[in-house]
Order: sequence, then structure tokens, then C-alpha cells
Amino acid sequence: MFNKILIANRGEIACRVIRTATSMGIKSVAVYSEIDADALHVQMADEAIQIGPAPAKDSYLDIGKVIQAAKLSGANAIHPGYGFLSENPALAEACEQNHITFIGPSAEAIQKMGSKSAAKQIMATAEVPLIPGYHGENQDDSLLKQQASDIGYPILLKAAAGGGGKGMRLVSEEAEFEPALAAAIRESMSAFNDDKMLVEKYLIEPRHIEIQIFCDQKDNAVYLSDRDCSVQRRHQKILEEAPAPGISAALRKQMGEAAIRCARAINYVGAGTVEFLLDRKNDYYFMEMNTRLQVEHPVTEMITGLDLVEWQLRIAAGEPLPLSQKDVSHYGHAIEARIYAEDPDNNFLPQTGTLTYLSPPPANAHVRVDTGVMQGDTVDVFYDPMIAKLIVWDEDRSRALQRLGNALTDYHISGITTNIGLLHKIAEHSAFRSGQINTGFIDQHQNDLLAQEVRADQTLNCVMAFYMTQELQRMSFEQAAESEDPHSPWKQSRNWRLNEAYCQQLQLAVGSEQITVEVEFRPGSENYTVRLPAQSFEVSGTLRDQTLTMTINGNRSKYIIVRDLSGHTLFSSGGRHHFHLIEPDYDSEDSLADSGGLNAPMNGIIVSLLVKTGEKVDKGDALMVMEAMKMEHTIRAPSAGSVNRFNCSPGDRVDGNTKLIDFDTSC
Repeated sequence: MFNKILIANRGEIACRVIRTATSMGIKSVAVYSEIDADALHVQMADEAIQIGPAPAKDSYLDIGKVIQAAKLSGANAIHPGYGFLSENPALAEACEQNHITFIGPSAEAIQKMGSKSAAKQIMATAEVPLIPGYHGENQDDSLLKQQASDIGYPILLKAAAGGGGKGMRLVSEEAEFEPALAAAIRESMSAFNDDKMLVEKYLIEPRHIEIQIFCDQKDNAVYLSDRDCSVQRRHQKILEEAPAPGISAALRKQMGEAAIRCARAINYVGAGTVEFLLDRKNDYYFMEMNTRLQVEHPVTEMITGLDLVEWQLRIAAGEPLPLSQKDVSHYGHAIEARIYAEDPDNNFLPQTGTLTYLSPPPANAHVRVDTGVMQGDTVDVFYDPMIAKLIVWDEDRSRALQRLGNALTDYHISGITTNIGLLHKIAEHSAFRSGQINTGFIDQHQNDLLAQEVRADQTLNCVMAFYMTQELQRMSFEQAAESEDPHSPWKQSRNWRLNEAYCQQLQLAVGSEQITVEVEFRPGSENYTVRLPAQSFEVSGTLRDQTLTMTINGNRSKYIIVRDLSGHTLFSSGGRHHFHLIEPDYDSEDSLADSGGLNAPMNGIIVSLLVKTGEKVDKGDALMVMEAMKMEHTIRAPSAGSVNRFNCSPGDRVDGNTKLIDFDTSC
């Protein structure tokens, strides 16, 4: 067994590998970019080596620097994690040339599965069912367009070297083909430095089912049940579960055996995942093989009781598989929810910022949190916006869903917009709970899931008003403490009024609403009356740290309230609510947005300008493309008008809210 391994990755997967290495008595070496100097994986590792500046191409994707770090540290094996170099055959080759064990398959196996077109040809020989499509070498635009017409719309354009939804576009009709192809090629070149595309028939309402396989160096192979990864956005998974609901034992066995045929066809060694699309008739088709550990591997671990990273290390060290196929079993049901820094109500736009408050649900036998960040960390534009993975397990799916809902309620993040609210809505949705899922689930149910603000009810508005009263009194106490006259009525800080009750009126902004609240204090007691426009409450409460314990009309509840730069966030069983006190100068001219320009929605890099200066455009026309967190985002005209000036050029790095375009709506 290895005495020291280097993890050529960052974030939660690096932390995940370090935990298993530590439990096995293996020393770990982290690599990090300049911006990750204080990252969790750096702190957890036994050693850490800085390998370059923030951009991944200059650090985590630099094979020479990774190999040099392994040599410098004396590591005798490299674990690639997932993403970055995990499916790059050049890293496996470099490891072999430098007598370092690569914890993964051979460079040849990676090469064969790395090209989706080559993989399809191999799978056809292995008699694995394939989706109708074009996987050829001729990449002439007109030929690809003709192939799409021959296959029949809708079709899916896919980067041959792709993964994670990058370089992928759904094309519903012929008129959309050319711009979709150009965008897919740009994204593929940016992510993989490869412009080869596949054209495939788009299956209507398919399910995304994958099989976890393991192969050792002694020609043994097993599959470890299956996972359903159908709930996706931007062709990227956000909810995964194991085993796949509604899959019969016979179908599971068929797909498992097909996955093993895939592996044997390329002499595979290590952990891998064979992904299938399952249509309405339960016919399955090979989609791709990922020659690495998957993000969603914890759900397989939860139902099998196995440590898949430990299996990877043992197989790489030459040991046989710990179990044969007949000994593999699974019990219960597990679900993983990916917590992302993104805004689901704004086309899942990635978010950047500081995690000013981070409190995950407590871990136990039923709840697991895999993360690579801590409170105070910054989610920036350079890397994937995933904050953590929340994994739950119970004896059956209905109980696991209950665990998931409770854990999402208890997952508190402030300072940055996340998808937790969306995940909670999905978990509670009747179609999801009944197992009626497919890869278009979010689009089909978007009216239920997206762009619906969670409105705070009257009770929560009461909580917010009481809290703000306590905050204002606290600040008043601090100011009064500086008074030199101990008998001054201002020293009492009780909103004292001559011949009137101790009363204070507040104006709060709660989401998009503004509410006026009156809070009256009763002298000689700790009780307050909170009057809202439609209801009054008798309340009392205490605030310790971020926990507010309140009795409202005789009912006692606890709330978490966190203050950040933009106001306050209230966490309750009803969700997350942002609010702030409206100050007198709230609507000053300085706070108004400049209506004459288009601002960057996030930090990113300008990819291309799509119109010329002075050109007239219609509402919705594409003006420019920027890239952030490995994905392209198109900036469109908010109305008819013309572009007076671009304030940036392709290749420029811009901060969020930077004015990109001077836009004239008067023409």
C-alpha cells in the first residue's frame, strides 16, 4: 500500500480523498493555487504545495506542476479526484513516465472513453445499445447540419471530449442549429481544448441511469447497483439517488452486465461509471463512460456500506476486489442534493461572494455533508460553484425524502444566493415523491419550482419586526452607555414618549415587499405587542448569538437570524427570508441603477461581442457572451435600441455589476 498520495484536485473531493487516506494511515499531499492558500483541503492535508495562480490552466490543470509537486513531496501515487485532470490521459502517461502510480485507469482506457465518438464505436462492438446519431470524424458544419436533419429534430449537440454538460446544446428545430453549434464549439474549446462534436437523437423524457463499476488488475469486475441522476439543470445533475426508483431487479442486472461489457472492452482498471439513458419503454442506451469517481458516489456508499475511495486505493496498489458480484448487496435508499452558489430564479446564474454564515445540518448515521468550504470562504469565478453535497439515507425512499426535506431546512447559508430553496421544492414535489422523474423534470415543473418568491407569512414578519426592535435597542444601549447623565430618560433606551406608550414604528423590506410594523413595549414586563397591517401579536423573546427564541401568542419557536452586508436573513421551517430596515435615504438618487447601460451579472471573462457599435437590435437579441464558472452566459438586449459603446473586449476579466455596454433605448 502507498505511504503517501498527492491529490491533484481541490474542494470537497480533495477533502473526501484525504479523509479516507487518513483513515488508512496514508499521508496526504494537497496542491493549491494562490487563491486557495487557506482552503479547507489545504488545512486537512499532511502537506500542501502551491502550484500557481488562480486560473485552473495555470495551476490545477498544469500536469508538469502536479508531477513536480508529487516528486518534491515524495508521494508515490496521485489521485485525480473528478473534473480537472481526472479524465486526461496525459496525466496518466506522465505518472507512468515518472514512476508514480496513477489512481485510476490506464491512459489508453481514458483515451478510448474520452472521445465520445470512439466510445460509441467500441460499445457497438461490445453489443451495448446506442442512441441513433452521428459520431464521425468529418466535422464540416454543413455535414453536421445534414446529419441532424437526417436523424430528425430535436437533436442534441455534444462535445466529443465533453462532460458535466459543457459543450452541449439542445436544438429543437433547424433554424436553431447554426448558433447552437457555434456556442457548443466555443464552450468545448474553452473547457476541453477540443472542437469535435457529436449529433444525437434527443430522447423525449428519458431517465439518466448510471452503473458504478470496479475492475481490478486481476481481471475481476463488479457493478455496485445503480443511481438515478435525472434531475438536472444545464445538463448538470443536482439530485441523485440510489437505487434508481422503479427499476426492476432484472433491468438492473441487464444494465449492470452491459456496464461490465463496456469495461472489459477497454481492459478497464479502477472505478468507473457507465451512464445510460432509459426511455419510456425501459429500453436503455449507452450514453458515455466516465473513467473516474463520480460526484454522486456517496449515494452508492450509503446503500452498500462501502468506501469507494478505499477501493480505488487498494486496486491501484494491486490488491484484488474486496467483493465478488454475488457478495455485493445494498440496503435502504440514499439521495444526494448538490448545494450550488447559483440563482435558480435567474436562469441558474452562478453566484460569487463570501459565505458570511454557513451552518450545515449535523452529521449522523442518516445525514452526511461532503464539503470543501468553511464559513468566511469566498466562492469566486475561477472554479465550479458547488458549495457542498448533502447526502441522506434511510430504510426506504419515502423516509429518505423526509430526511432530505428536514436536512435542507436545517442547511443555513447567508451571504450568497444558493439553490437550497429549489432543492427543497423538488424534494416536496408530488411528481418527484412518486418517482415520476426524467431529465426534463425542472423544465416541466418550472411553474411550481422557479420564479416564485417565498413570501414570509404574518408570523415571520412579526419575528423580523421583533428582532429589529431588539437590534435597535441594543445599538441604543451602546450609545446610551456613553451618556454622562445616568438620570437622562434617553439612558433608559426604551423608546420613551411623554404621555404615550413605549412604541416604535418600523418599515421593513421583506423580499420584494415593504411592510409597516408598530412595536409597543409594556413597562415592567418583557412582553411586546407587534402590530402588522392585518394582525397583532403578543410576543416575548431572547436572542443569543444568531438564535432567536420567541413566544408568539403563547406558542414557542426558534429562528436563526444572520446579519450580512445587505441586511438580515431569517431561517425558519418555512425557508429562507431576507429582510432589512428601510432607512430614510433608502430611495436616494445614488442608489438608483443606471438605466443607460447593461451590467455584468457576475464576475467573468468576456468571450465575444456579437453586434457592432451603433447597430440597432430588438429586445432579446444576443449582444455578447461571457464565461463564468466554466459556463457561457449570453447578455441580451433588455429592449429595442442600439449599442452606443462596448466597455470591454474579448478576453477581458470583469467584476460583477461592471457596466459592459452603453445602451440607447431612445432610437
